[in-house]
Amino acid sequence: MADRVTVIGWDGSPLTAAARSALGAATLVAGAAHHLALPEVPPAAERVRLGSTALAARRIAGHRGTAVVFADGDPGFFGVVRTLRAPEFGLEVEVVPAVSSVAAAFARAGMPWDDAQVVVAHRRTLRRAVNVCRAHAKVAVLTSPGAGPAELGLLLEGVHRTFVVCEELGTDREQVSVVTSDKAADHIWRDPNVVIVIGGPVTPGDDGDWIAGRDPAASGPRGWTLPAEAYGGGLGEGEAELLRAAQLARLGPRIGDLVWDIGCASGAFATEAARAGAAVLAVDRDAEACARTEAAARRHGVQLHVVHGTAPHVLENLPEPDVVRIAGGGAAVVSAVADRRPQRIVTHAMTRDAAELVGRDLTEHGYRVECALIQSVELDTRAWTETERSVAFLLSGVLPDRAP
Repeated sequence: MADRVTVIGWDGSPLTAAARSALGAATLVAGAAHHLALPEVPPAAERVRLGSTALAARRIAGHRGTAVVFADGDPGFFGVVRTLRAPEFGLEVEVVPAVSSVAAAFARAGMPWDDAQVVVAHRRTLRRAVNVCRAHAKVAVLTSPGAGPAELGLLLEGVHRTFVVCEELGTDREQVSVVTSDKAADHIWRDPNVVIVIGGPVTPGDDGDWIAGRDPAASGPRGWTLPAEAYGGGLGEGEAELLRAAQLARLGPRIGDLVWDIGCASGAFATEAARAGAAVLAVDRDAEACARTEAAARRHGVQLHVVHGTAPHVLENLPEPDVVRIAGGGAAVVSAVADRRPQRIVTHAMTRDAAELVGRDLTEHGYRVECALIQSVELDTRAWTETERSVAFLLSGVLPDRAP
């Protein structure tokens, strides 16, 4: 095992005294090509190109001597420190940090970033990173080959965003470009790069500066669901507050998810899923319902995308969902949604026969189905008299072979 491992963050600035001291004693130096080309790297040191950090960590663990690992930016922020400290390698490391590439990118853009989401995009997580860009007004994306600005722009089709693309930060080839998301695929971008994705209203609260990223309290009052008055009153069938709460509990929308809300009506459920941090596509055939949903999203300070059209046909060209709420459309819509294989589906029926029909359809598509009769009675507590009653069969389907 290496006698000493020092991780040096590099942001293009001259190396600190601590970094030069560690590097001067190194018998192995790992890093990217531009790190290994630095004049301070000892000529006699073994040099390891840093491709797979796991392979490099294994090489360092078997080295007898003093090792230095270079990393761009702050190596403790989505960097190599996590891999090197993994139990399977048993490495204890000293870290000489530098300005993170995210901080440098926002500095180049002249923007604050304590209110930004930060995500890492590679081929496996690209879709989830795009969903965060759909749902939030300011996102920094740490890209990788095959999951860069062009791919982000293509997957954000129909959602307008501004990209601030920061290429090769800290090097002589550093370049900062501003393009709209629909033009990002027209360019060839150099790695590594950071993309700042900006779009939609930014509405920080008066006390919204106490936590980095998205303030959970910034999108309205406390509670998973809000009363009818929050949406102007007059919610439709299937939009009762307790039914919405049960649907949200079954679906569990979260940051990185894409939620379909089919039959969005007043926009209550779509807005509440967006308040949870998920990206939301709200679908309705009624133009007035689409307008109400957009108004509800604006009122509560969340972002969602409204699609005017009739299911199931309008669903064909929508991006893949993680969870889906179906408020209308019958068995044909349920079947079309199940064909897209979301991890969870929730819907409701007003009669037991209708519930059985939907349940059988979901079961035939491989979903594990649960059904509960949900009854809520609202009382006027001044006289303890009944004011409203709602009864519905709540159906949920979970796809066992898809990760939650």
